Amino acid sequence: MLLNCYQIELIEAGCDEAGRGCLAGPVVAAAVILPKDFYLEGLTDSKQLSHKQRDELRPIIEEKALAWAVAMVDHEEIDRINILNASFLAMHRALDQLVLRPEYLVIDGNRFKAYQEIKHSCIVKGDGKYLNIAAASILAKTHRDEYMAALDVNYPQYDWKKNKGYPTIAHRNAVINIGPSPYHRKTFNVTSPQLTIEF
Repeated sequence: MLLNCYQIELIEAGCDEAGRGCLAGPVVAAAVILPKDFYLEGLTDSKQLSHKQRDELRPIIEEKALAWAVAMVDHEEIDRINILNASFLAMHRALDQLVLRPEYLVIDGNRFKAYQEIKHSCIVKGDGKYLNIAAASILAKTHRDEYMAALDVNYPQYDWKKNKGYPTIAHRNAVINIGPSPYHRKTFNVTSPQLTIEF
C-alpha cells in the first residue's frame, strides 16, 4: 500500500514527469498536493495501470487534490537544453502554477534541480511508494497521451495515438523510412530495429 506522503509536518507536493524517453513530442510534468487523509482505490504508479484505469483515476485526482498543475517543455526546448534539464524545467513550471504553495517537494527519481528555496527529497521509484507522486505520474502521463493523440491526427504515419512518441519498432521504422516530423527531437538518435551485432 502506498503512503500518503513522505512527511506530515509541511504542505507537500509530489512531482513526476512523462515522456523522457520519447523520440517526439514534449516532456510533461505534474505537481500534486493531496489532502492528508486522501485515499483512492487503485492509485499507483501510472506504468502499472492500463490506459483505461489512468483515465478513470485522472478526474478523481483533479477533483480531490488540494492543488494540481501540469506543464510541458516542447521538443525544441528539449533539443536546446537536453532532456534532463527539460524534465526539471517542466516540473518547475508545474510548481509555478500551483494555487497552493508547497512547503516540501517529493520528486520521482534520483536527481532534481532545487526549486526556489523549498526543500525536496528525490525518491527512486517514488511513484510506487507515495500517493502524491503516483497521482502526479498519472496526470503527467494522461495529459501527455492526450497531447500526442491530438498530434496524431495530422501525423498518422508515426502512430502516435498508439505509441505516444516512444521508440517502438514501428515508430523507428517510420522515422527511418519517411523521415522525422516537425515534432521529433533532433538530438535523439533513431537506430534501425533491424541492426544486429555480428560475432
